[in-house]
Amino acid sequence: MSRPSSTGPSASKTCIKQQHVPTTAAQTSVSVRPNANLATAAAVIPGPGAVSPQHHELTSLFECPVCFDYVLPPILQCQAGHLVCNQCRQKLTCCPTCRGSLTPSIRNLAMEKVASAILFPCKHASTGCILALHHSEKPEHEEQCEFRPYCCPCPGASCKWQGSLDAVMPHLVHQHKSITTLQGEDIVFLATDINLPGAVDWVMMQSCFGFHFMLVLEKQEKYEGHQQFFAIVLLIGTRKQAENFAYRLELNGHRRRLTWEATPRSIHEGVATAIMNSDCLVFDAAIAHLFAENGNLGINVTISTCCA
Repeated sequence: MSRPSSTGPSASKTCIKQQHVPTTAAQTSVSVRPNANLATAAAVIPGPGAVSPQHHELTSLFECPVCFDYVLPPILQCQAGHLVCNQCRQKLTCCPTCRGSLTPSIRNLAMEKVASAILFPCKHASTGCILALHHSEKPEHEEQCEFRPYCCPCPGASCKWQGSLDAVMPHLVHQHKSITTLQGEDIVFLATDINLPGAVDWVMMQSCFGFHFMLVLEKQEKYEGHQQFFAIVLLIGTRKQAENFAYRLELNGHRRRLTWEATPRSIHEGVATAIMNSDCLVFDAAIAHLFAENGNLGINVTISTCCA
């Protein structure tokens, strides 16, 4: 994948070809080479001052002495009455508090009743989540919490990086240097060598309206060698921020046009979720060849803001 060079004479839009030669076409264009590696029971806690000392003291009784997360039902204790969460208990041979035996398993029904009567803070409270939830709602919420760590949004499972939202772009810039970033709300995403066999990803970045968007074209091998392409735009941001934008993908060529319009997904949701829900532009190899030229496929990408 190539990086864009400096643009030529000022115009409404610029064109950047793979060989870094400035032109004056109608859109920004860059070629991208394939990337082979790549309603619940809850309460809002406005701030620490809004949580009563009594409630904080009560929830602290459920703190696991190993991982410091909360011990939630089913609650098991050692013979001396000490608690440890079920995840840590599976890794221990003795009580971490008194070194006593953890067997036989003793259920603490009284603490389970107390746990069912109070709300527990989300484990991502330290990064900004203000919700407190019933223990039965807590795991599901934390799986989808907007304040959970962000994973590397690049397709594929080779990169295991996790971090805050503010750290995503620096990570991409320094660790995924082959990804090209173009400026502007209207560009051309040119995927090269789409006839390569097997599963392949093409990735690039688009910056506009003060945000960064990830453009992904993914080819998958389906049954009996049948190939499908999936194109989607992701926002480097939260789901709430993504709702403020819309994107359009358009294939043009040979007096034909194929268009897809949608709201971008947050990178928290990821490409796999969009593909699973068919919330992206989907076309097979036959359609791709109708719009491709010399094995390269150009996709016009337009980002726009939504009216409030």
